Amino acid sequence: MSETGVTLGQVEVGTALPELSIPITSSLIVGGALASRDFTPVHHDKGAAQAAGMPDIFMNILTTNGLVGRYVTDWAGPNAKIENVNIRLGTPNTPGETMKFTGQVVEMSGDTATVELSGSNSWGDHVTGTVRVALPR
Repeated sequence: MSETGVTLGQVEVGTALPELSIPITSSLIVGGALASRDFTPVHHDKGAAQAAGMPDIFMNILTTNGLVGRYVTDWAGPNAKIENVNIRLGTPNTPGETMKFTGQVVEMSGDTATVELSGSNSWGDHVTGTVRVALPR
């Protein structure tokens, strides 16, 4: 991987993406919810989250989706193009957690890599899925 990401010749099935750890803060959760225009109280109001059975506010899926995209494009670089994202949420991301992304290329087709990934915290997998990304030559 170079400073501008990977190129097609550097990637094959089995290529591991570098791990990425993201501290989960209240600011990240609230900022992501506001940026995605998700005003659901459980994403910014601790009392509402606790009334719903959670210990604190928790991350919305749109923020998670953005972090998945960041993880793949940090590796693939600015000249790569995400073509498809298929994710599933699991455990919540709450303040004080750290989400650790790991991933691996599971398929190559022409200039396109399919990355299988997970983002885990102390409760287990917060997000799992695949991302298909076209790589520069």
